[in-house]
Amino acid sequence: MTGRPMESARIYKVLSLDGGGIRGVFPAAFLARLEDRIGQPIGSYFDLIVGTSTGGIIAIGLGLGLSARDILQLYEEQGPAIFDQEHGRAENWLRQRWRGAWQLFDSKYSSEPLKAALTGIMGQRRLGESRTRLVIPAWHSMLERVYLYKTAHHPRLETDYKELALDAAMATAAAPTFLKPHRTSEAVELVDGGVWANNPIGVAAVESVGLLGWPADRLKILSIGTINDVRAQPKWKGKLPMASSVARLFMAGQSHSALGAAKIITGDGHDHRAIWRIDQIAPAGRYTMDDAARIAEMKDRGFTEAREQLPELRRHFFDREVDPFTPFHRL
Repeated sequence: MTGRPMESARIYKVLSLDGGGIRGVFPAAFLARLEDRIGQPIGSYFDLIVGTSTGGIIAIGLGLGLSARDILQLYEEQGPAIFDQEHGRAENWLRQRWRGAWQLFDSKYSSEPLKAALTGIMGQRRLGESRTRLVIPAWHSMLERVYLYKTAHHPRLETDYKELALDAAMATAAAPTFLKPHRTSEAVELVDGGVWANNPIGVAAVESVGLLGWPADRLKILSIGTINDVRAQPKWKGKLPMASSVARLFMAGQSHSALGAAKIITGDGHDHRAIWRIDQIAPAGRYTMDDAARIAEMKDRGFTEAREQLPELRRHFFDREVDPFTPFHRL
């Protein structure tokens, strides 16, 4: 018998994208090169896309029909302006030293360049215009509560599809200390989903099995990181030596926990494989969340990784496009 597989044997494909600031160049380049090789928009191969922070921007862009190449171009062209590096390193060094006395109470960068860049590609479009299911983590800091933007892929998801895609993108990317909290068009103040789900693969697995009801043994999740750096942690000698490492420790711990939870939910590693994790390791400090000077290097890494991974990923994720997404509520 030929043709498409029977519905009972359908495989559900999920894309999960980590946060990481300008290091989003790596997953954007990785997906752009895959897209070049398969010849179709990368978003059309996934039933669900989940992304946090910079990964949320990529996820929303793909959902709205942008090519991965378009999103990569956004990072390349707008990255230096977003992270205020067009004035030169010396000027930025002086500015940061001048800010030092009140840096704890101020954001490092203005949100306006990011907002302008995202408005240029998203405009006034709504989440309900997404061509695939989306889940975009954010955090309501006043209530200390998880805030998830979702498309209308379940009957009870009656509100978010009407929200501006720009609001979801700005909220999930509003990393504390780097950017100020984002106040949406509905006057809700949100911050980066990376404070609780920088690696959103756990969110992706729960959404797939728990809400959408997809069988765990028919899930395939492609999880893409933003380059992991390796460093030896200093021994505990008080607050100051640990201060610079605490954020990284939290993010690494959350990522490992989320990956472990996803493996349990999907049964990965027991009698089948459900998770493909793509990431690279770099020397400590090589790629920071806001250093746009290394965009070309990260692009190189993404292209090279895609070249090596394509044969395996083509068999599992890019053999055919998924069925069209039909939301329960429409604009």
